[in-house]
Amino acid sequence: MTYRFVRPIVAALCLASATAAATDLIPVSDFARRMPLTSPRLSPDGQYVSLAYHDPDGKNHGLAIYRVGDMSKPATLIRMPPYEMPADMVWASPTRLVVARGKVDGSIGAASYTGELMAIDVDGKNPDYLYGFEAYGKRAATRALDRGWGTIEGAPVQSNGHFYMRATAWADQDRSTLYDVDAKTSARRQMADIGLGRMSFMIAPDGTPRFAFGTNDDFKWVVFHREGSGWAKVPESEERQNFTPVATVAGNGNRIYAVSSPDGKGGEFVEQDEDGGNVRVIRKDDFSEVASSGLWTPAPLRPFGTVATTGVPQATYIDPQAPISKLHMALSQKFPGNFLSFVDFSEDGGLLMFKVASDREPGRYMLIDTKTYKVSKLFDAQPWIDPKQMAERRPMRFKASDGMELEAILTFPKGRSEANLPMVLLPHGGPHGVSDEWFFDRDAQFLANRGYLVLQVNYRGSGGRGSKFERAGYLKWGTRVQEDLIDGVKWAIAENFADPARVCVFGASFGGYAAMMTTVRAPGMFKCAVGYDGIYDLDMMYNKGDIKDRKSGRSYLTTVIGKDQADLAANSPTHLADKIGVPVFLVHGEDDERAPFAQFKAMRAALDAAHKPYETLTKPDERHGFVKPENIEEFYNRLQAFLEKNIGSGQAPAVSAAP
Repeated sequence: MTYRFVRPIVAALCLASATAAATDLIPVSDFARRMPLTSPRLSPDGQYVSLAYHDPDGKNHGLAIYRVGDMSKPATLIRMPPYEMPADMVWASPTRLVVARGKVDGSIGAASYTGELMAIDVDGKNPDYLYGFEAYGKRAATRALDRGWGTIEGAPVQSNGHFYMRATAWADQDRSTLYDVDAKTSARRQMADIGLGRMSFMIAPDGTPRFAFGTNDDFKWVVFHREGSGWAKVPESEERQNFTPVATVAGNGNRIYAVSSPDGKGGEFVEQDEDGGNVRVIRKDDFSEVASSGLWTPAPLRPFGTVATTGVPQATYIDPQAPISKLHMALSQKFPGNFLSFVDFSEDGGLLMFKVASDREPGRYMLIDTKTYKVSKLFDAQPWIDPKQMAERRPMRFKASDGMELEAILTFPKGRSEANLPMVLLPHGGPHGVSDEWFFDRDAQFLANRGYLVLQVNYRGSGGRGSKFERAGYLKWGTRVQEDLIDGVKWAIAENFADPARVCVFGASFGGYAAMMTTVRAPGMFKCAVGYDGIYDLDMMYNKGDIKDRKSGRSYLTTVIGKDQADLAANSPTHLADKIGVPVFLVHGEDDERAPFAQFKAMRAALDAAHKPYETLTKPDERHGFVKPENIEEFYNRLQAFLEKNIGSGQAPAVSAAP
């Protein structure tokens, strides 16, 4: 489950200074560069930081381990094959690291797990293959091949050289098995087993699995409670939908923290007995889900605060007087305008790695000694980005045409008047369980730097608003979802933010689909449309692309787009090309597996048959979103030229502030 650290904004926009000039154009290359280091994890003794390392070419990746006192160069650097990267990591001991291998799915896709797990010493020695389909490593003699998927499920509270692994065999995909694994010898001990695939486990600090939960093959959320040697299904509840156990409560092994969606609307964070009794609501929000991400104590790892999943983030503490709450509060005051997330503690709690990030700050990773309170910087996520040059992102709410309240995020060009701006509608991908958020957004910042107002709408089907809101987008890809986006444009125009004569739509993945469909559903509203690695033929999703390859993926498609051929055709841009009345720019990676290149070919053929104007940009050796900086830079330059040609340049003199 994905959580966002956001809540409604309370601060007013800062006006430009009286001497402000139009925003300086930031080089396109600065937006095209890839982050060199991601996914940091602090070793149990606080001496090392492990990270996923990314070469500037966007193609090659690896594992980097730095000494905390010297981030200038890695103590250990292990390069992986092209388009492979660490998808997850956990320290089994101060000197032993476990890595889940993954494949890069492109810049707009997530790293997908290969199902293989590796282990290595902090100095790069004693590598071992702990789980996977290759026959090598210490386990090869007894378990030559593990034909299945292995994932990291956590580690014991006190590091002992072991970690927790969840595995699902290819031959028995309706089963999830949890193991305690020795990261040095590869020996395994089964901890739990349940007859459903892709289940996650909540493991108590004493090492006992208490709950299993996840989405079943019918695309339904299910939760099971450990009872004796078996599992009992937690009854579904309309009052508490998508119930998910989070952690045990300190000092009381029979009580847990959990999140759910009351009546499917918004969210709540509660403390309760394991059997569901004696519920105490800690926080409830009728609009947003409630999460605890980034607000956890050191071992034994329990949440100390919550944050709503829409708007601008602000922590609410379970116990404001607790020392950990006071520490978070004091640090937050040192970084105004940012949200502060606790990333990792050393095992003794003496060192804390935390992250500060905002709409304009891509992220700084810091370290604090919790005894001396000395703070030092580890690294910047994107050191070439100057937050002072970035644009404000402002979450707001509006009413859709049927009265549903929706969230929009507007990114305002820096130093410009907020009235009558050329605007780009930027629908997010997914679409389900995904949402736009307040934090730094590369596409939105690039467009705002070029003078365009950017509108992002968390339409029905998006995540972060509760189960009913997400399900409200099922079977509505081409209808109600598009109406929500169109209603957002109408709202921005009515508020005088956007110039109605200068509006374009640009989206990637599902957003590329929406870019074509909004022009069909609202003729005359848009002046151009840009589809980037988009889905354009819904029926093709059943025959091409990686979603269809698993039973769960096919169930997902049946649930969210249906199988009625007439409906699929009526909501596919390839069947509606004659109704697209604006210039189109199609961009696609030729090796895309999520939205295969056949989707691009079908859309291009449909535009040709309808005699519609369009431009294209395709690249070999690129997948779901370009990763090579030179290709991203070319795309951004072409995008800027396409927008200028169709809705004019976004550059104009800045507005002066009132004295």
